[in-house]
This record gives sequence, C-alpha cells and structure tokens, in this order.
Amino acid sequence: MYIIAGLGNPGKEYENTRHNIGYSALDVIAAGYGIDVSEKKFKSLVGKGVIEGNRVLLMKPLTYMNLSGEAVREACDYFKIDSETELIVLYDDISLPVGQLRIRPKGSAGGHNGIKNIIFHLGSEVFLRIKVGVGEKPSRMDLADYVLGHFSEEDAALEKEAYEKVSEAILLLMDGKIEEAMNRFNRKVQPKE
Repeated sequence: MYIIAGLGNPGKEYENTRHNIGYSALDVIAAGYGIDVSEKKFKSLVGKGVIEGNRVLLMKPLTYMNLSGEAVREACDYFKIDSETELIVLYDDISLPVGQLRIRPKGSAGGHNGIKNIIFHLGSEVFLRIKVGVGEKPSRMDLADYVLGHFSEEDAALEKEAYEKVSEAILLLMDGKIEEAMNRFNRKVQPKE
C-alpha cells in the first residue's frame, strides 16, 4: 500500500492558495481515479482506492501545515508501511518556478515547516516527495502573505499542467522508477511563446 499525502491548510480561506498545492494536486489525482477523499481519519481527510493496480490511501492532513507530521505518522503506523518507499508527499516549493516539479527520495526540509514536521515525526529525512513550484516571493513581500496568496490566471494554468505531471510522476514512483521520474520531471519548464 502507498500513502500519498498532499499538504495544505484546511478551510475555505486557504483553498487554491500557493501553500495548498499539495491539496490541489491530490484532488486532481483523486478525481482521475474516482477516489472519494472525504472520510475523516488520522487527523486528515482520506480516501482509499487503487491506482494502476496499487492500493493507495490519499490523505489531506487537517492539522494545518506546520503539524502535518502528526497525521502522516499516524497513517504510516496504522498501515505499517515503509515510509522510505511507500509514502509520497506532495507540497509547494517557493524556490522553483511556477509549475516546475522536483522529485526527491530524501533530503532536508529546505525551510518548509510541513516537511520539517514530517521529518520530526518519522525520525527520518528519507521519504519520497514531489515538490511543485509556486515561484519565488517578491522581495518586499512577507513569505506568509505570499504562500497564502492566490495564483494569477496565467500561473493557475501552469499549475493545472503541473498536477497532471504529478499524477504521471506518482505512477513512476510506485513502479520503483525513482531515477526515471527525476530525469523526466526535474527539468526546467520552458515558458510558452
């Protein structure tokens, strides 16, 4: 079984913000495979289903971003999964251009509090992650205001394309093709002419 956790903050005011990329990407995956993510369990909204023959638990932690690790750890323990190979975390990254993906099998939190909390609760930096770029914050803007802000129409279109790529990347990761996923998706997105 795989646990795919999309990070974000619960509540209407956070919907479609940069920081809720994980939730938005998970919604696209759930819709694509007909998985209803509405059951409350593990301090999250969850849905069980099958993606290309793999049993999955899709989860959107309701703990708020900074405490995401509590929910993720609870689900990992319950299903006794190997978090190094059977957990995939989706989240936003301000160091990547809008719509750009970066896949990593391990690493530091890179300043992301949700990831920092997951590392703390798992006791390990080794778990699969798909970062989705939301663009760098403007120099005079507060970081919290930026990540809790909404995308422009143009950027929202790039993000929708990124969600499709996230779905493809997840299939490769579940097939154990981590290198292939990284080679394919860690490339710069070319701006459209």
